[in-house]
Order: sequence, then C-alpha cells, then structure tokens
Amino acid sequence: MSDYSVLSRLLHRFALSLPVAEMLHDLERLRFLKTAPEFDAGQHVFVTGLARAGTTLLMRELFRTGTFASLTYADMPFVLAPNLWQSLSSGARRKIKLRERAHGDGIKVDIDSPEALDEVYWRLLSGVEYITPDGLLPHHPGPDAIAGYSDLIRLVLRKNAKTRYLSKNNNTILRLGGLADAWQNAIFLVPLRQPLQHAESMLNQHQRFLDADGFTTRYMTWLAHHEFGATHRPFLFEGAPQADPLTLDYWLRVWTCAYQHIHKAALSRPNIILVPYEDLCEDPKVWAAVLRLVGLEDHAMSEARRVNAREVSQHDPEIAARATEIYSALYQSAKTRLEAV
Repeated sequence: MSDYSVLSRLLHRFALSLPVAEMLHDLERLRFLKTAPEFDAGQHVFVTGLARAGTTLLMRELFRTGTFASLTYADMPFVLAPNLWQSLSSGARRKIKLRERAHGDGIKVDIDSPEALDEVYWRLLSGVEYITPDGLLPHHPGPDAIAGYSDLIRLVLRKNAKTRYLSKNNNTILRLGGLADAWQNAIFLVPLRQPLQHAESMLNQHQRFLDADGFTTRYMTWLAHHEFGATHRPFLFEGAPQADPLTLDYWLRVWTCAYQHIHKAALSRPNIILVPYEDLCEDPKVWAAVLRLVGLEDHAMSEARRVNAREVSQHDPEIAARATEIYSALYQSAKTRLEAV
C-alpha cells in the first residue's frame, strides 16, 4: 500500500472513521435505498473461512462469471455508500494498475477487483459486541443488524445493476450460523484446506505482515481484518490459542478451533457447504459441482493452479494429528455432498 498518496490516505482515515462512515451510510440509505432491488435471500452467495483457505480464489472465479455484484476496490473508502461515492467520483475515476496484492501470492488486483470490504458494516453496527483487545468473538446478530446488512446488499446491487450478491469475508464465520438461519436459501461456501499446509501458509503471512507500515496496519484495522501481523487478533471460539503466533502449533490450533466451529454450524444447516481446496484446484468436477450448487452453467476456472505441498515448520505431532482427524471427517462429508449435486 506504499503507492497510496498522502491525500488518499487522509481520505481513507476520514471516510472509514465510524462517525463519518455512519453518516455516509445514512445518507446513502436515504437517497438510494427506495430505488434498490428487493432483497431475495435465494440469490446470494457468501464465501468464508480462514484466510489462506482459498476464499479469494473461489470468490474471484465466481465473480468472473459476471453474474454477481460485489464490493470492489472502486468502492473504497466509501464502502457503506457505494452509490453516493459512484455519483461523486464518476467524473474522476481513479486508476489502479493491475498489480500483485500485498500477500505476495501471485494474485493481481485492480480497481474493479472484488474484495472483502463489507466487514466495515459489522464493525459499525456490532463492533462493540465482537471486537475485543484479545480477539474476535463469535456473535449472533439480531434481526435489525441482519436487516441492515440486507439493505447494504441491496445498495450494492443497485449500484451494479445486478440481482445477485457475492461476498468474500473471512469474518463471516463469526456469525455464520445466524446468517445461514436468517437466509436459508442463500449459499455459504467454506473452502477446506489440508491443515498442515494451511497453517504453514497462515504462519508465513503473519510473519510477512509483522513489519507492515503504519498506514497498512490502520487500513486493516478499519476493515476489521486482524488475521495476521502486528494487528493480529485471533478468533475466540474456545478462547485464545495457547501458543506463540510465530510457531506452527499456534496456527494449527487456530485451524482446529475454526473448523470445529464451522463443522458445528454446518451440521444442521444444509446451506453451509465445505469445498475441498486442493480438489477445487485440481479436479474440474469439484468446480462444476460448485457451479451447479449456485445455479450457474459450467465453465473452466481461470486462476486455479495445482497445489504443490510445501515443507512445513517444526510442530507438535499431537496437535497436527487432531487437526488432521477433523480435516479427514470434514473432507469425506464435503466430497459426499458435492458428488451428490
């Protein structure tokens, strides 16, 4: 994010402060909500899971079909007022050249790339309920918060002239059960990655972002993304993971707690669907099944690449065995579900 100008950084600080974000969102609702399409829970897709699970890949491939509206970098920093911002900035469209994102994973983004930005809504409406100094708590949003989120979705649909919404937000797992219950015909896709490889990837990203500059850390805090680095705050499904975040054991514990939570949420909710990440990248039949689940025609993926196993850091074999046991059960369930589609 070193290429953000001083003016752009000031604009982000201003627009993403909670009082200003709330005021802009109120103006957006007043001006545009009455002409937004009605919310239809059967039309929308939510991609979630731990970071480095393949959520970005899955979201980008779905977005590429042209079927969905999503928040994109073009909506920053006024993510809660997309129509207002479009009307104000249409004559001076910002230019962001296609470039590799800060994760260093080969994924390239530009102004039109979709991104996980709707967490700003939850930070505004419910931040005091789930954001703590020690981590992020699971929470069950009430009817008013869910109705407000559906209104934001309607506003994004209006701006993009679409009828289906696509979200990728790792923090959605904090409220996965509540949203899945509220919108029983929506689809919640959760990539499932082999835990040792997944934990190693999370450890590498944590180390990468430890030395992020001040603007980057503030930017991630404004978006309530605390996955890695100096601003890391773990998901508190069973309390804070008891290990050093610079060890693989810590991230294996993060993995285990998260996917135990997801498994419990998915047991009684058929609209929560796990998607094996490695199979998604290597087996076209898995991607075809995902497309059928969301009601789209079959077409080839553009960014999927064969997943090569990497050497993993030193770790406690018992912690790894527990994670692998959970993964095996979830993997078999996911495969059975996808093969039945």
